[in-house]
Amino acid sequence: MTKTAYGMQLPVQSLSTLYAEPWEAAAPPGDLVDVARAADRLGFAYIGCCDHVAIPPRLATAMSPTWYDPVATLAFLAAVTTRVRLLSHVAVIGLRHPLLTAKQYATLDHLSGGRLVLGVGAGHVREEFKALGVDFERRGALLDQAIDAVRAHFTAGEQKPEPVQRPVPVWVGGSSPAAVRRAALKGDGWLPQGDSREAMPGQIARLRRLRGGTPITIGVIAEPLYVGEPEWPVGRRTLTGKPEALAESLREYGAMGVDQIQVRFRSRGAAELLDQMEAFADGVAPHLDA
Repeated sequence: MTKTAYGMQLPVQSLSTLYAEPWEAAAPPGDLVDVARAADRLGFAYIGCCDHVAIPPRLATAMSPTWYDPVATLAFLAAVTTRVRLLSHVAVIGLRHPLLTAKQYATLDHLSGGRLVLGVGAGHVREEFKALGVDFERRGALLDQAIDAVRAHFTAGEQKPEPVQRPVPVWVGGSSPAAVRRAALKGDGWLPQGDSREAMPGQIARLRRLRGGTPITIGVIAEPLYVGEPEWPVGRRTLTGKPEALAESLREYGAMGVDQIQVRFRSRGAAELLDQMEAFADGVAPHLDA
């Protein structure tokens, strides 16, 4: 049986109300370092960082204006880790010239010893495109062109430093019909965004039909987790309980054909998050493939 990998999006670097905990707003950079080092030590496959350049006022309440730059953040954390992979989840590469994107991410792969996973997406904030002088209506076509151009720059050998990996894996994010098709035709992996557990089998089946039998890494964002019985309200959608029960629930994703599960933990502070990561790695992860 193929082992199901598990990774996580970093806290602090994005404060969207969809998932950020209250403590993250005042967290120092040292908390990011502690989480990255823990992920490195505990067997997490990757740590992920989001990408938004500018959030307009109409979205700032829900999305927040806090979004760290993924290249700077992942490079910072590459220096304090040795094994865990570095995922942009997802980089809106159509906003930037492909040569700039290729230079930045090739350097990151080079400096990290070949640990980059380039996650890409089309983007959805119209004002962000306008501010950068990019046509929002063409964002899908621009992303397609950017994927091809960045891949070509990665392998041409004309610019230095070159990435260590040949090739650098490209995971395509999104769950719209266009995004799934793009993942099937251009990606090495698929990063769904917001799909329910019930929707995943149909999405995976469509992806595989479009893929035509060529292997692809299939991901999922799991429901929020809390390992153990919480003594505080963690939300009705959060999966809680003993490690074996959580593993049994998450194994349903593996049975669908999912290769990597992005996990996220409810917590009241950095210390509790680190405890949850350890509890997951020690108690849940060993049973994901049982």
